[in-house]
Amino acid sequence: MTETLAPDNAGIARAAALLAAGETVAFPTETVYGLGADARDDRAVARIFEAKNRPRFNPLIVHLADAASVAEWCELPPDAARLAASFWPGALTLVLPLRPGSGLSPLVTAGLPTLAVRVPAHRLARDLLQAFGGPVAAPSANPSGRLSPTTADHVRAGLAGRIAAVLDGGPCDVGVESTIVALAPEPSFLRAGGIPAEAIANCLGHPLATPGTTETPTAPGQLASHYAPAGTLRLNATTARDGETLLGFGKIRGDLSLSPSGDLLEAAANLFALLHRLDREGAEHIAVAPIPHEGLGRAINDRLRRAATPRP
Repeated sequence: MTETLAPDNAGIARAAALLAAGETVAFPTETVYGLGADARDDRAVARIFEAKNRPRFNPLIVHLADAASVAEWCELPPDAARLAASFWPGALTLVLPLRPGSGLSPLVTAGLPTLAVRVPAHRLARDLLQAFGGPVAAPSANPSGRLSPTTADHVRAGLAGRIAAVLDGGPCDVGVESTIVALAPEPSFLRAGGIPAEAIANCLGHPLATPGTTETPTAPGQLASHYAPAGTLRLNATTARDGETLLGFGKIRGDLSLSPSGDLLEAAANLFALLHRLDREGAEHIAVAPIPHEGLGRAINDRLRRAATPRP
């Protein structure tokens, strides 16, 4: 049975105790809900993969309570320190050189010499991390390849009975996963997310290479097919075909709309919630209006493209 924990001191203490006991706990961040486990405990981390049915070659993001503790687990090159100072706490994940003898489970890194790490901005997430007092490995709290959860109800719909608890902090503000930037083995932009690529480039003073998707990921979020609803998706649609539900944006109204006003921030926050709703309503074919490929639109288009990619 999966416990639902209130966002208060008692709920935080119970969640921290479950993590310390090697259990898995879903908790909110500003991006999406994560499924957390002690990143130093092989059996606890294995429970994440088991609950999500996640491929073992796909590495995990480790969440920490503050930037100061990052140096305990990995090296922080100058560009990484600059990005951390600008965007942490926040929706940015950095892939950094792992320190030898870090003590993290090799399941977290998929055997790679790098670690994906983030300091979330969500107050409840940071309170939990501080109460636990250690590194928490936490991919999105959903079955692997399916829609990411932005509410506790989404978590329960996908993982009830498979995880110990969910700490209910209400809807996530950002609504798409973190931006991922690798600083090792070479600087690159691995995943669009809650921090726009333009902001990363402005901070560093130069754009980063974009390797693209892969079936052998070197960091989380690189699989070509991911974030998928039960129905099929057709992108850049201005009208619906027979049997399709149209998900609109801006002037294209649709049956539902990511943002009637054309606000990319609103669209990002609504993306997974509306796709979850269409899943519940049994939509078999979904058409999605064009989304501008700028700012948060890059992250929205990235998730939609992966969701539309046929699953193996």
